[in-house]
Amino acid sequence: MHGLAPYAADPTRSPGRLHPESAPEGRNEFQRDRDRIVHCGAFRRLEYKTQVFVNHEGDLFRTRLTHSIEVAQIARTVARRLRLHEDLTEAISLAHDLGHTPFGHAGQDALNACMKPYGGFEHNLQSLRVVDELEERYGAYDGLNLCFETREGVLKHCSLANARRLGDVGRRFIDGTRPSLEAQLANVADEVAYVNHDVDDGIRSGLLTVAQLADVELFARHHREAVAAYPDAGERRQVAETVRRMINELVLDLTRASAERIAQAAPRCADDARAAEPLIAFSDEVRERAGALKRFLFDNLYRHYRVVRMTSKAARIVAELFDAFESDPRLLPTEHRRKADERDRHRVIADYIAGMTDRYAIKEHRRLFAVDES
Repeated sequence: MHGLAPYAADPTRSPGRLHPESAPEGRNEFQRDRDRIVHCGAFRRLEYKTQVFVNHEGDLFRTRLTHSIEVAQIARTVARRLRLHEDLTEAISLAHDLGHTPFGHAGQDALNACMKPYGGFEHNLQSLRVVDELEERYGAYDGLNLCFETREGVLKHCSLANARRLGDVGRRFIDGTRPSLEAQLANVADEVAYVNHDVDDGIRSGLLTVAQLADVELFARHHREAVAAYPDAGERRQVAETVRRMINELVLDLTRASAERIAQAAPRCADDARAAEPLIAFSDEVRERAGALKRFLFDNLYRHYRVVRMTSKAARIVAELFDAFESDPRLLPTEHRRKADERDRHRVIADYIAGMTDRYAIKEHRRLFAVDES
């Protein structure tokens, strides 16, 4: 890719893949990673995994798939302006939620509680398991065999205990260094995407109102401007205009503030950027505005009684599925039962449940517990 900054990731200098392969033709190594992610089964299943609202509650709400696409779009926009590697940025953005359970964070928390005696469950670590081990698309190896930089970016968070057994990809959690700037950018783009689309979906669902958001400075200011510019547009369009303007403010600030940090740190190469303090971040002022919006969403959307009821049911489904399979592994589908006999049974059960979509988990629960299901 032409015009890369010296601190951008360079696929020709990558530590490489777990399994050596010949160089791709007509595309770079990070493009190959992006393409493998888009074509894998775990990526397709994101279409039916919860963001905030369980998938069957409405066709217009965001899912993990649409969220990942929005993250990639935002991240690529900023990457181009900062002269980072767009293909790596996109690959990380698209893969960051591959290991997420059904039912969003409620499913993750429930599965972690079930797995606590057996090493716990971390969805970032599960995303790495998906691309390293669980995808079965190639005859020569398990997983997608992605580049080190992509795998490192997928692993946004990791406990020290797990980092110690992951080798090079977990080393930064031990020595206190940073991932690539592309990985840092994908992480912040994730935040930009979810706070804005959760506002949009929250209002669309009726769980939030424009009046409630009047006390949130980031939303209120842009909403006033949208209403003044389009007084006859109707609330739906005015909200869409507001969200569009909020995203634009966050993206522009992220670009400017990150460029200033990079200029001050003056990294001469990607390794210099890794050794510095985080360089991809909002300005202090905008970080506070975004933080106020996140706090509002936590108090008024994620804790809304209708969302809590849904997450409570979701957690119960995940826990009861785990207990059933743990008590009698013969209930597992044939392939997973064979793996449970050969490997760590509890981890195989966790892999199976984590890979479910919302509606598949609901159907599987009915099959196991409803007398009229088979």
